[in-house]
Order: sequence, then C-alpha cells, then structure tokens
Amino acid sequence: MAGGVVVSASGGKVYPGRMTAFVFFSCLVASSGGLIFGYDIGISGGVTSMDSFLSEFFPSVYAQAKANKDSNQYCKFDSQLLTLFTSSLYLSALATSFVAASVTRIFGRKWSMFCGGITFLAGSALNGAATTVMMLILGRILLGIGVGFANQSVPLYLSEMAPANLRGMLNIGFQLMTTIGILSANLINYATVSIEGGWGWRIGLGLAGVPALIITLGALALPDTPNSLIARGYNAEAKKVLVKVRGTSDVHDEYDDMVAASEEAMASKHPWRNILEPKYRPQLTIAVLIPLFQQLTGINVIMFYAPVLFLTIGFGGDASLMSAVITGLVNMFATIISIICVDRLGRRALFLQGGTQMFVSQVVVGTLIAIQFGTTGVGEMPRSYALLLVLFICLYVAGFAWSWGPLGWLVPSEVFSLEIRSAGQSIAVSVNMMITFIIGQAFLTMLCHLKFGLFYFFAAWMVVMTTFIALFLPETKGVPIDEMNTVWSKHWFWSKYVPAGGREGGSNHRMHGV
Repeated sequence: MAGGVVVSASGGKVYPGRMTAFVFFSCLVASSGGLIFGYDIGISGGVTSMDSFLSEFFPSVYAQAKANKDSNQYCKFDSQLLTLFTSSLYLSALATSFVAASVTRIFGRKWSMFCGGITFLAGSALNGAATTVMMLILGRILLGIGVGFANQSVPLYLSEMAPANLRGMLNIGFQLMTTIGILSANLINYATVSIEGGWGWRIGLGLAGVPALIITLGALALPDTPNSLIARGYNAEAKKVLVKVRGTSDVHDEYDDMVAASEEAMASKHPWRNILEPKYRPQLTIAVLIPLFQQLTGINVIMFYAPVLFLTIGFGGDASLMSAVITGLVNMFATIISIICVDRLGRRALFLQGGTQMFVSQVVVGTLIAIQFGTTGVGEMPRSYALLLVLFICLYVAGFAWSWGPLGWLVPSEVFSLEIRSAGQSIAVSVNMMITFIIGQAFLTMLCHLKFGLFYFFAAWMVVMTTFIALFLPETKGVPIDEMNTVWSKHWFWSKYVPAGGREGGSNHRMHGV
C-alpha cells in the first residue's frame, strides 16, 4: 500500500474502503426496500390458504379445498384466478422495470426507491380494503409497480455505496431484508388466521403498508450515490457524499476517476443498443441467465405457496402456517450466513454448494410425496413423513438463502460498467419478474398435472444451473467494476468476446463502488 492505494491481484489500483457509520446507515435504510418484496411473498401465500379469504373471493376453490381426503390432493387448489391474484404483481413489476430504469438513471436511485415505496403503500391500502377480486388484482398491480421500482434501484444503490471489498456483504442486506419481510408475513398470517369473524387476512394485506412506509420515508432521508450525483451534474454534492462514504477527506483521486468515468458513460447515448455489443456479451448473459435460473430453482413454489403446499400434503391449517414460519426462520438465518461468507468464500463456492444441496433436497421432497400420494394424489401423510418433509424443505430453503437467493441479485448488479448499468439491471429485474410471473401463474396447474414430478422438474434445472456456474461464471469477489474485464478476458470461454488489456467496455478510467 502506498499513497492510500492498494494494488489488486489483477494489477490495477483499488481504493481501500472500510465500514463507516454513514455507509452502514445508508445501506441499512436502502436495504429496507427488500422488506416490501419479502413481505408480499410471505403474505400472499398465507392469505390464499385462509378459509375466510377463499370463501369470500374464491368460493369454488374453497369448496374444492374442503373436499375429503379421497380426492386428488395435487389438484385441490388448481385455479387460474387464484394464481392470478399472486402472479399479477410480477407481471406489473416486469412492465415497470423498464420505466424504472429511466427514472433511476435520470432522477437518481433514491427517487426511484421513493416511487417504489409510495405505490406499494397505495396497493396495500387497496388490498386491505378489497371487497371484490378486481380490487384485489388492481391492488396487486400497484404493489407490482412498487416492487419493480425497488428491485431496480436498491441493488444498484447498495453496490454503488459499498466499498468493493464489502460489496457482497452490504448488497446481500437487500436479500436479508427480503427474508425478514417473508418471516414477518408468515408470523402475521399465523397470528391472524384464527381471528373471529374471518377478517384476519385484511390485517395481513393492509400491514404491507408498514414496510412501504419505511422505504418511502427512508428514501427521503438518504443521499444519492456519488456515481448517480456526478452523472446528473451534482459534482460538489457528490464529493461531499464520497467523503462521508469513505470516512476521509483524501478522496481526490477517486473522485477524479469517477468524474472521468461518468463523462465517458455520458458520451454513450444508446445504452440499450450498446449492451448488445460483443464486448458486453458475458455481462448480458449473466443478466439474463442468473435471474432466470434463480426462479427455476423452484423457490417460489415453497415461499409463495408454502401454506397451500403444506395443506395439500396433509397438514392442518394452523400447522401449515407454522411450517411456513419455520421455513421463514431458516431463510433469514441462512441469509446471514451468506452475508458472513460471500466476501470470504466468494460467489462460486456458495453457488456450487447451495445448488448441490438444493438438488438433493428437491429429489427427496418429490420422492416423499410420491411414496404417500403416488400418481393418484389420494392419501394422507403420516406425522413422521411430514416432519421429514419439513426438514428437507428447510434444507432446500437454507441452500437457496445462502446461494441463489442473495447472489441472484448481487452478481447481476456488480458486473456492468456505468454506461449500461441501469439498462443491465432493468434486464435482470424484468427477466426475474417474467419468470416469477410464469411460475407463479402455472405452479398450481403444474402441481395438478406433474404431481410429485414437479419437484423432479426443478431438481433437473438445479443440475443445469449448477453446471452453468461451474463452467461459465468466473469469481467476482472483491473485484472493482473497472477490473471486471480482466476476469472475463482470462476466462476460457468469455475471452473470445472480451479482449485482454484495456478497461471494461474499452474505458481508460476507473469506476469505483461497484
């Protein structure tokens, strides 16, 4: 170390970073954007397993769910209208992500977070007061707009504020807040299901306004990132924020590099066209396949519909909600493990270990259900089998929570250079939302037709995506964005697209913080 500069393993200069109180507070508040995403995932699955909710809005599904145990357990909740209640949010978020990309670039990360919070707040109010299915779905659309804005802006904000050596840990704060949101929703579902009069579901849906209010007010209190401020012409303010972020006034060289990088990025007038250039082929591939694979792990089968799934395989109403609480706890604590390990063990190690664990768990879960219900879907699961099933579902959730869950958001947000960053994040979010919508809409029908084979279907995808990571994802831990081209140019496959030498995207400047 000389002159406050560290020489990285790839030979480039990396400005050292440390955890300042300012960085911690900013990233903590921004991470709360994950609360709205997680809360919705947990609450929607819970209310759709409540008798009072089903009888009021989906009476045909309610009647089918109450059929005796001699009926097909795989098909008892099969309803396109019911799944539309859940999955309409993700279709809305998909459409919003493209608008959010422009808002994030033009007005800054913090105002994009604010837009997400305020629209999610409106959606939660509409859902809590709903009297018709149309009101429910309109509320879900507003919630989706909020999720689209938050998922676009929060990961970028975290990556740009965090020092490179702490980027993984601080970025995964978003996923940790998501898991806290899921757990909170599961606890609220469990607490409200027995409310006399059957209106407990209104509390659950309406309380989505609490995390929405947190991110809305939090966004107003946050500064924007130095990168975003410079890109929008607020150079003096950007330098003040950078001093607070780094905890030192000696930021002149880094600031100059940021300005130079921003000027070069501003010279690029067509980020959506530039992102298709061959030199960005590895990053574009990652932005598409990582979120695609994240949803094809089958996690939303567990997290969206955990209570419904547990009811389907023979748990009682309260027991199914308690099982969802257990998986929520596992999800949260396993994410904390990821926070601790991601900048030590690296991205690849967590991806490969988690993928293997999830594959084994899916196979065991599918086999246990096959033994009890076969292809007819008729039967009842003994207590011993049910407990074993919960155990392997928890192992599956843990594998996801320290691998594909947080890394599915972290890796796409850290591989793009400044000129195409908003466009790249928009692609990652839109792919994630599109596949989430498709799986959310199709899951109950797939369960009805594929039966226990649905779990083998997702297990097969685990083999595909784990192989992809092993062959095509280089390690990115601790690598500043300006050094990322070295990672790609030395890779056995991607080197044919990214030439050796030079800077990311042909830049001669250093872009920090991401």
